[in-house]
Amino acid sequence: MDLKKIQEEIWQNKIEKEFNTTDVSKEFCLLYTELGEAYDAYRKKKDDLGEELADVTIFLLSLAKMLDVDLEKEVINKVAKNKKRVYKKLDGFNVRVGE
Repeated sequence: MDLKKIQEEIWQNKIEKEFNTTDVSKEFCLLYTELGEAYDAYRKKKDDLGEELADVTIFLLSLAKMLDVDLEKEVINKVAKNKKRVYKKLDGFNVRVGE
């Protein structure tokens, strides 16, 4: 999957359909709404869970574009950072104890 290419396709669709491309706060709210819909689909065992998760991804990629964030690069960097982190169990939970 080429995340940058898909992000550009999503952005072009937003422009062509005259969806929000400037209001960052609105985009955060829309992303939050889509995440809620995905959770609802999961909780109620609906058939459209995958589609709802796709909506979350679409809104996240749009928000990253609005904020000029290279999300592909950030995800790669974060995965590498997480691999180096050290955790230990504390009361049944993983707690980070080092980098």
